[in-house]
Amino acid sequence: MLTDLNIDGLSLARGERQLFTALSLGLSAGQAVALTGANGAGKTSLLRAVAGFIRPEAGVIAFHAADRLLDPREARATGLHLLGHLDGLKGQRLAGDELGFQARWLGADRAAVDRAVAILKLAPLLDLEVRKLSAGQRRRLALARLVAAPRPLWLLDEPFAPLDARWRQAVGALMQAHLDGGGLILAAVHDPLPIPARPLDLGAFA
Repeated sequence: MLTDLNIDGLSLARGERQLFTALSLGLSAGQAVALTGANGAGKTSLLRAVAGFIRPEAGVIAFHAADRLLDPREARATGLHLLGHLDGLKGQRLAGDELGFQARWLGADRAAVDRAVAILKLAPLLDLEVRKLSAGQRRRLALARLVAAPRPLWLLDEPFAPLDARWRQAVGALMQAHLDGGGLILAAVHDPLPIPARPLDLGAFA
């Protein structure tokens, strides 16, 4: 199981613009890091690079289990979740069908999906089309796959943005439980996380 993320000397660019250079970061089981910086500093790009969607200009992104270096493809396929600013949900599908599809694709069984539905109070929404859900409801639906198909590393892009105070607190508790169970969290944020997290200002690497 993935226990450590190590980033060394990472440089990323978007188009002709350099986002940051020589960024290094270590993240171990039970730890969270909050990525901060101005809009355009590269917070989302860093998350996407860790997930394998962006090729760095330089540097290394390495995933470790307790006793070995993991193949990056293996680690990304089975060891992490990326929850982007856009939720990636199909608007024309029923919420229950969309959750079921995503959860099954990630290897979750029916019991795990039911547990996620209960935790995130999604039952009244399952027969509605995704496009009819509010932004906060869509975010809860997207978060459900993290609960239904547990993976050690959570990459979160502004996870609380559309949530009200009640659900910010509830999702904060989920994040803390994830850390308590040995999980890792790397989150791009503008506001402080409701969990202990080490800040990393990407502006320092520009």
